Amino acid sequence: QVQLVESGGGLVQPGGSLTLSCVASGSMYSINGMTWYRQAPGKEREGISCIRASGGSLYYGDSVKGRFTISRDNAKSTVYLQINSLEPEDTGVYYCAADMDYYCEENMSPAASDFSSWGQGTQVTVSS
Repeated sequence: QVQLVESGGGLVQPGGSLTLSCVASGSMYSINGMTWYRQAPGKEREGISCIRASGGSLYYGDSVKGRFTISRDNAKSTVYLQINSLEPEDTGVYYCAADMDYYCEENMSPAASDFSSWGQGTQVTVSS
């Protein structure tokens, strides 16, 4: 397992932008699946974006397509989530998850049970 630390959350007005970061302990080159999850108040955790080690096979949930962009910098052991056009419905705790063996697929929502390492989460609140 790797240790993951998220950052970048905060209070943002609707229509605003944020960039979330997730730093992994050690080398990230061998971590194939990196995923961002979101848990809104009173709702289950949902997988919103996933990326392979190569940077390909990007998955985006329907609610975030066109507004969120996932990327990773293996040399910096960091995965990013660029969030644009924020909506109140984007409010929640955003978690980073990693798994050595998980292969992201563009049309397959990642199951939380497939990931062995989790960060502590970073809060994003969208409100005027």
